[in-house]
Amino acid sequence: MKIKEPASPEEFEQYYLLRHQTLREPWGQPKGSERVEDDATAVHAMLVDEAGQALGVCRLHLNTPQEGQIRFMGIRADQQGKGLGNLLLTYMNDRARQMGATTMVLHARDYAVNFYRRNGYEIVEESYLLFGTIQHYKMAKQL
Repeated sequence: MKIKEPASPEEFEQYYLLRHQTLREPWGQPKGSERVEDDATAVHAMLVDEAGQALGVCRLHLNTPQEGQIRFMGIRADQQGKGLGNLLLTYMNDRARQMGATTMVLHARDYAVNFYRRNGYEIVEESYLLFGTIQHYKMAKQL
């Protein structure tokens, strides 16, 4: 297994497909809803197996020169609970530090709050309700 930053059109196709399958499709959201305008300026990471198949995805961008934000983190359903999310978070925290960030923030789905807590994040506030059903919490961590 390794983490790579997708570079080719084929890698990005695989990256966005997994992003859709893990974060949008289960809630009936259409293909394309996994993409956002500022994706072009973000750092994307994809955890792949030995065959090059995507197992997990994550995105980082800087809100300010000191604050990084994690978004669109998803692990393939059959790979959850194996510590893969920890690997992606560690990678992105390191990348954020390299970019000069001293703080990381994210908006965690209610069922993922404990995962992020185990990785050093703390709830700042309740943030928003996605698709009318998924409560999110703003969380932060000092790098």
